[in-house]
Amino acid sequence: MIRMLQLHLLVVFFIRGQKKEADLANALVQWRKVEAALNSKDVEFKNQLAESKRLKDDIVDLQVQLENVEGVLADTKTQLSSEMLRRVEVENQMQTLKEQLELQKNISEQEILVIRSQHESRLAEVDSGREKEFESKLTEAIHQLRHDHEIHMQQYKEQLEKNFSTKLQNAQQAALEKNDAASATKDELETTKVRVETLSSQLQQYQKEKLVLEGRVKDLERTLDREREVWQQKVSQKEQEMLAMSSQMYTQLEDYENLLDVKLALDMEINTYRKMLEVEEQRLQLSPSPSQRVSISRTHEHGTPKLRGKKRKREGASGSSPAYKMSSHSAPHSAVSVAEVDTDGKYVVLKNNSDTEQPLGGWVVRRMYSDLGDISFHIPPSYILPGGHSLTIWAAGAETEVHPGDLILEGHRSWGPVSNVRVILLNPNHEEMAERRVYMQEETELQFEEEFVAGIGRRQ
Repeated sequence: MIRMLQLHLLVVFFIRGQKKEADLANALVQWRKVEAALNSKDVEFKNQLAESKRLKDDIVDLQVQLENVEGVLADTKTQLSSEMLRRVEVENQMQTLKEQLELQKNISEQEILVIRSQHESRLAEVDSGREKEFESKLTEAIHQLRHDHEIHMQQYKEQLEKNFSTKLQNAQQAALEKNDAASATKDELETTKVRVETLSSQLQQYQKEKLVLEGRVKDLERTLDREREVWQQKVSQKEQEMLAMSSQMYTQLEDYENLLDVKLALDMEINTYRKMLEVEEQRLQLSPSPSQRVSISRTHEHGTPKLRGKKRKREGASGSSPAYKMSSHSAPHSAVSVAEVDTDGKYVVLKNNSDTEQPLGGWVVRRMYSDLGDISFHIPPSYILPGGHSLTIWAAGAETEVHPGDLILEGHRSWGPVSNVRVILLNPNHEEMAERRVYMQEETELQFEEEFVAGIGRRQ
């Protein structure tokens, strides 16, 4: 009955342990999912920042293009104004030529009148006898003068009209060309104006999109902060649950060890009573029954001496404290190893396992943590470690006497606490030459004391 009860308790504890392990695994899976979600949010936030930067660059380019278009528009307006001034100047020149032609015509008529009056005055002075003679000559001279004057006037008029028509045609051709240029410039101005309006609308649209994206980025940042806080709370809650589960597992382990002690004690008492019964039967010379023989033979199969388990924990300086399980290995081509790591973080010891000197100048001793930052110590360039000797690197806050040949870790009062620590030794080429790991794990030792059943029987 007692054995059945013990087996039942063992099964119950085993099932509870499996259930706690499953809960722990589920918590770890949820934590990984949360971490993956946070990573995806960070990636999305970086993409939004890149998109916002690209939009800002596009806005700057559009502003530069707008300034160039405004400069072209100003130059075109200046050219249009100069062409209009040239047109007015040509029209003024045409008007001046017309006025000069009219003035020349008036001057010619006045000269004709003056010549005619001079001839008339000469005719009046001539004698009446010679009047007929001179009259015919005067008439011929007048006709000749008139004819010459008309020919000269006709030539002058034709030359003037020809010059006027030529200048007028040139002016009209220039005006047509300027009109074409002005219309082309006007069309280009209208096109530029439409393009400027389009670019302005696009710029406004980009500014609106920029504002929307900035708002979205801020919303995403707030959402990310809230989710980060929520997940941090959940992670801290899960860590607390894991700590509680660990403490509960340690408690259950202690209960299991106590039950194991009780079981061992009960087995020893049963074996003692069986041995006593066997002694009494031999003394009374009674033949044991077949069932008793079988039970006695099974008892002897387990062995006469029994062990009683007694749990013993290592004791520290200030009371009971957990022991540390430590493992170490060195690279095959390295003669220097990490010999010791102080559990209080005061020092780290390197040892030369060969008989020859080992130059350690430029080597690095690095203490790596899973949760905290690394601590690195660079060995001086001229340092040489003799064969078979050790090098102790003390922390600055060790508060102990430093022996000659030892080194001090400046800037750090301690090498750090012992909790899943990895200490490595790197050569100048950053190759790992030695390693030592320290795991924080509570160990229990079972101290066994041998007691013989006969002795127990005699004591009884």
